[in-house]
Amino acid sequence: MASVRLENLRKEFGTVVAVKELNLHFPDGKFAAILGPSGCGKTTTMNMIAGLETPTRGSIYFDDRRMNDVPPGKRDVGFVFQNYAIFTHMTIAENIGFGLKIRGVDETTIRREVGKIAELLELTDMLNVNAGRLSVNDMQKVALGRSMIVKPRIFLLDEPFSNLDAAFRAFMRGELKRIQREIGQTMIYVTHDQVEAMSMADLIAVMDFGVLQQFGSPDEIYNQPVNTFVANFIGSPNMNFVACSFRSEDGKGYLVQKRGSARIAIDERRRQLLEHHSGNQDLIWGIRPEHMTLHAEPISSDCIQAVVRFLEPLGPKTVVHLRLGEEHIKVIAPPSYREAAGVVQWIQINPQYLHVFDAKTGVVIR
Repeated sequence: MASVRLENLRKEFGTVVAVKELNLHFPDGKFAAILGPSGCGKTTTMNMIAGLETPTRGSIYFDDRRMNDVPPGKRDVGFVFQNYAIFTHMTIAENIGFGLKIRGVDETTIRREVGKIAELLELTDMLNVNAGRLSVNDMQKVALGRSMIVKPRIFLLDEPFSNLDAAFRAFMRGELKRIQREIGQTMIYVTHDQVEAMSMADLIAVMDFGVLQQFGSPDEIYNQPVNTFVANFIGSPNMNFVACSFRSEDGKGYLVQKRGSARIAIDERRRQLLEHHSGNQDLIWGIRPEHMTLHAEPISSDCIQAVVRFLEPLGPKTVVHLRLGEEHIKVIAPPSYREAAGVVQWIQINPQYLHVFDAKTGVVIR
């Protein structure tokens, strides 16, 4: 196993900069995710780690060894792609053991190691089945096993579950996390799906346009986003954003909605912070839908008024879409919530989870 360290890593394709001065450290034995929208540079980063792309500049280290000039075949990396490249004329056992066979490992050892991997992946009863008869779900399991059996120092996975059906994708998220914990493998997982990253990874690197936006635990990424991009990209439903300005009255601080009449009181520490912020008339307040509650009447002076637009029932919860002045916001309500469109509701915000961003830069103000 090994840690992975990227120092000032940059990749250019002609005039296009795919990755910009990326600095990251993935510790040994951790499950890390590189998360972002299409074109953000996440797959390019993974390809550079694997040696499939050459960095324009910067360095890649496995532990303390610089890997830039080490060819892909010498890096001891396991790679699982979205497309499985399974040998359909072979059995599952032959597919899983293929990496050991081409290394000249004896048949007895191959059978033993294949058995271990098959048990880990719950494929023991299928080892003699021809791979051409497999579903895409089982093909991905075999692809994982084929990479795992050679015991690479680092395991790279590039959106491996994209072709799976929704139910099996959810199952495999849990399975992959279980497997990683059991074998203690350093894994780096590329995905555009924030649910995959949040549910599996110990650490998440969020990227956009080749730039690292934030790196931290799922809890840090979710509850302490550094800018509006991260706050919006993580979470389903995503965070509510309302354009506002800062106002101080009688020694108290308020965030005042620009396209409506909502006004939110803020604590003294935040008041002092915004008092000295040069852009305090061009702000955005953000709050996640689950950090607000709806009421038929104002239960405190801090409640703000909104009007129901429509409901989105989702089984264990209902997403209530409301009009707040000229803006659209969402609130999570119990599944029994049934108020009709046009009904006035009062929203109570949990101030502990209120975020304030600079509207020009998108950066959080803390």
